[in-house]
Amino acid sequence: MTEPSKLTILDVARLAGVSRSTVSRVMNGRDDVGTVVRARVLQVIDETGFRPSATARSLVSRRTGVLGLAIPWRVSELLEDPYFVGLIRGISRASNAAGTTLSFFLFETEEEERDLHRRVVAPGLVDGLMLAALRKDDPLLDEVADSGLPMVSLGRVMHRDDVSWVDVDNFEGSRRAVQHLVGLGHTAIASIAAPQHLVCGVDRYDGFVEGMRDAGLDPALVEFADWSGDGGYAAMLKLLRHRPTAVYVASDTMAMGALRAIDDSGLSVPADLAIVSYDGLPAAERSSPPLTTLRQPIPQIGETLIQILLDQIDTGTSEPVRKLIPTELIVRESSAGKDAQRP
Repeated sequence: MTEPSKLTILDVARLAGVSRSTVSRVMNGRDDVGTVVRARVLQVIDETGFRPSATARSLVSRRTGVLGLAIPWRVSELLEDPYFVGLIRGISRASNAAGTTLSFFLFETEEEERDLHRRVVAPGLVDGLMLAALRKDDPLLDEVADSGLPMVSLGRVMHRDDVSWVDVDNFEGSRRAVQHLVGLGHTAIASIAAPQHLVCGVDRYDGFVEGMRDAGLDPALVEFADWSGDGGYAAMLKLLRHRPTAVYVASDTMAMGALRAIDDSGLSVPADLAIVSYDGLPAAERSSPPLTTLRQPIPQIGETLIQILLDQIDTGTSEPVRKLIPTELIVRESSAGKDAQRP
């Protein structure tokens, strides 16, 4: 008897007296095989201990077992952003739990990004693709979606309704941040907003504006920054000229820079200003003072992305799924209650 590790699907077909395609259909659970024939094939598999190799399984199913994650940010910027480090970790864990292999596609140039279809999508190197941190109306999304490859976007898709996406509720989370500050008695509320070429930046800014208008307040005191700590620092220095009593910052990383600017200006949080930020990174809990923040459930995001993608792959459906995941407001010392009015 041939060793199980050296058996091929052709050996099983010969021993069962059937064709290779019949063995393939049995292995894939197809219902177009007769009961007697199925039992004979399964008996041979059981008696020989046959286990198809990964290569053989991929040939039978035409699948690679690989899911792709493409993030069209420059690699140097990506690895410096703690949010993306946590996101990649969360998606990796979800992929491992699902028994799939995760392949990353990161870029240094726009030319590399444009080449994703030729290098990855067209050759069928992945069974499905997740796209994260896309720009508004990003042509990369259109190219992948139009190829027919199963895909899901991490981030709300604004310009087409036939694409699956997962996002946290950036709009409602930002509106809730303003409500929290208003509830503490603040009326002079400013914002350090995120770049507006990304959908999440648009939604967080719009949520701030809506929250302010709901409270009958003017949302005009805004400075836009670039997600970085240095960007938050520079924006905060500009806002301090207008003497706000509270600031909503669209990311924890920018909020760290804002804290430095406040300290360098001889002011303190929360005695002089209250701060609420966004992301829920571990660093927000360790900052001085600890930051009130809207926590994104990164493990849930990863699990949801993987599940939607695998459902597309397994069922062959192209019906789009759109999932908004709520954030959680974590109240800490940076927005402790106080008299919000200037003396």
